[in-house]
Amino acid sequence: RLTKMSQTKRAWKLQEFVAHGSTVNCVALSKKSGRVIVTGGEDRKVNLWIVGKPNCLMSLCGHTTPVESVRFGHEEEMVVAGSMSGALKVWDLEQAKIMRTLTGHTSSIKSLDFHPYGDYCTSGSLDCNVKLWDIRKKGCIYTYRGHKNGVNCVRFSPDGKWIASAGEDGLVKIWDITAGKILTDLTYHNGPVNIVEYHPNELLLASGSSDRTVKFWDLENFNMVSTTDGDSTPVRNILFHPEGTCLFSGTKDLLKVYSWEPSKCYDSIPVNWGEVADIAIGQNQLIGTSFSQTNVSTFVVDLKRVQPFGGIPHQEGGSNFSSKNIDEVFTDLSISNSSLSEGLKHSRNKFITERPPTQSSRQASVPKEDIEEPTQDKEDQDNDSFEIANPEDYRQIFRPKSRLSHSPTRQIEPFQPPPEDGDMEPVRQPAPTRSNKTSKPVNKPPSKPVVKPSPRQPEEDKSGISPEDFLPQKAGGNDGYSSYGRVPSENETLSTLFSGHDAMARVLAHRSKNLQIVRAMWTSGNTKTAVDSAISMKDPSVIVDLLNVLNLKSGLWSLDLCSCLLPQVQDLMDSKYDSYVTAACEALKIMLRNFGPVIKSNLTAPPSQGVDLSREERYRKCRQCYENLCNIRSKVASRGGTPGKLGQLLREIQILMASMD
Repeated sequence: RLTKMSQTKRAWKLQEFVAHGSTVNCVALSKKSGRVIVTGGEDRKVNLWIVGKPNCLMSLCGHTTPVESVRFGHEEEMVVAGSMSGALKVWDLEQAKIMRTLTGHTSSIKSLDFHPYGDYCTSGSLDCNVKLWDIRKKGCIYTYRGHKNGVNCVRFSPDGKWIASAGEDGLVKIWDITAGKILTDLTYHNGPVNIVEYHPNELLLASGSSDRTVKFWDLENFNMVSTTDGDSTPVRNILFHPEGTCLFSGTKDLLKVYSWEPSKCYDSIPVNWGEVADIAIGQNQLIGTSFSQTNVSTFVVDLKRVQPFGGIPHQEGGSNFSSKNIDEVFTDLSISNSSLSEGLKHSRNKFITERPPTQSSRQASVPKEDIEEPTQDKEDQDNDSFEIANPEDYRQIFRPKSRLSHSPTRQIEPFQPPPEDGDMEPVRQPAPTRSNKTSKPVNKPPSKPVVKPSPRQPEEDKSGISPEDFLPQKAGGNDGYSSYGRVPSENETLSTLFSGHDAMARVLAHRSKNLQIVRAMWTSGNTKTAVDSAISMKDPSVIVDLLNVLNLKSGLWSLDLCSCLLPQVQDLMDSKYDSYVTAACEALKIMLRNFGPVIKSNLTAPPSQGVDLSREERYRKCRQCYENLCNIRSKVASRGGTPGKLGQLLREIQILMASMD
């Protein structure tokens, strides 16, 4: 009976928790997994939570005014938060540190979004402006002006070439990033536009408004494809299905599922979420979140029981839509043939979301006339903090990409609906009678399976490496198989073999992307710029790859490169990977052999008469190199007993360093 009741439940409230010490202003869900929530409040904090758990995962501090808008990065590795004063802060969740503070808006930030595959983000503000930011350069690349009132929502297109902005003025504007100008205004909304979303594949945009409609726009000719009939309340949130099959629309206490060609309302599901703040999809479930005062609530909709994916067909049929065209004054063609509409749907062009292999994510193709350098006081930097309240959950969710471990998303299970009160009684009744039948009432084995739902998840130690990862399954015994236990099935063996594949593929894809950026700058002939770009990526593997190339061509080295790369070499000397230390030592050997005498002669030379700017600059670089070499010297000495090729390299470096005295 319990199972039967659970199967018919389509939507339910999952949890409600106190998110902040004062009023909550904004909430966002991670779009990749739908299992992490970020909240911002009047207390000027940004808090992160795992959906379904009541305890705060971590708290990000640093804003000096209330937080008004929050957004996750596409890979859930970053969070950006905008404040009432117009400042943005970007946090790296994997490195557990703040990346950037960006200033430039003169009023509260209402919406944020990350670029699909570049180190950029965009923001919309009450100051009527949309800004494009370079996270690495710490500055505003361009400001898009044109809205007459506050900007409620900004979104990058899937190919990263356009920005769509929705405003209180009832307009949706499409901006061309590379040209730095507006492409078109999409009108026909009769009230403020609250939300815009691009179709994941097709050249299609949807917009939800306070006029209680959702409108669909063709981005090839910028015409309106169709519009929904007015709901009873404003449209607060919309989301395309990841496969692009339908659109979900969230209004007050209601979720609707729409098609645009042919025009149809697939389903309408009552959900007691009030004014929904954000929605996401994961594990065939739609997760919704809303907030009220200091509380945040989460809700679950089982998509397997929602049309068009399953369940009972919607009673109201397709009468919820009316198709229109912007040029309807001149167009008297009413296409009622559903097969023709279906043909039109499939004929629409798609976004080219594959990144060109030589394209750099720098701002070479972005207009540079509007670059602003934000200022950040030391006082603000001191206020930035990163408090991890739950280290265990933090390691599971935000483990670094370089870790070869099970992907957390593979082990996520769908949320189960709560049982009805009447169905709980029959389930609990047999429990005491079963214990009375046995002669061991104190026996507690039944509780163990509850505590042990996922025995395959290896326990992580602080070093980040688990010995069992490098042992055969039989010897490691991690998955519950001992050397004398049962033989794992074929599916279990395949699952074990493929368990680290997704994580490794992401690591290599990220590394390849970074190397392509460095290569694009390298081939343009500016080695120094390529090196600076590699350093700004903060990826040791990219630095090692770059050093390996430079070590093969010692003629590429210069005093400039030495001063840039010595701090990176110093960090690599502490690496637990011998290949990283070897690459650092090879580079150090070349630098000492080619530039050691130059550094020493410049530091010991008597001061010259008059002003010699080039000599002073050279002296500054030599001084910087010497200080880094002094720091590295102690690390080389501590590794003096290392055997093999690396040990020989270290001894050669010690001899070369002795000549610097």
